Amino acid sequence: MIPDDLRYTEAHEWVRDQGDGTVRIGITDHAQSQLGDIVFVSLPAVGDTVAAGAAVGEVESTKSVSDLYAPVAGTVTAVNDALDANPELINSGPYEDGWMIDVRIDGDPADALSGLLDAAAYTDLVGD
Repeated sequence: MIPDDLRYTEAHEWVRDQGDGTVRIGITDHAQSQLGDIVFVSLPAVGDTVAAGAAVGEVESTKSVSDLYAPVAGTVTAVNDALDANPELINSGPYEDGWMIDVRIDGDPADALSGLLDAAAYTDLVGD
């Protein structure tokens, strides 16, 4: 399950352009399936600045702990607080209820998103 309308990173984050200079970010279906049952998520706070490629949080599963990386530089404008009580939402709906953060992009959104993978390139990467 790799939606065509999203952009992706090689570290298995997805990015949805919200059309207003912000993007919504989460981890891909491939990533959540590799992690297994997610039991805890640590995310940045609203107002935090993030740098593209930098670790901004952690996803803990019954198998391991993995970093969440920011695919773009900007300021966190929203955090999915539902994940505090229900981190398993990432397993059941990684592209819907399991989203993690919204970020207002620094600079031109088109430039920030141009370096990310499209669905076809991400499919090639993961072999789905």
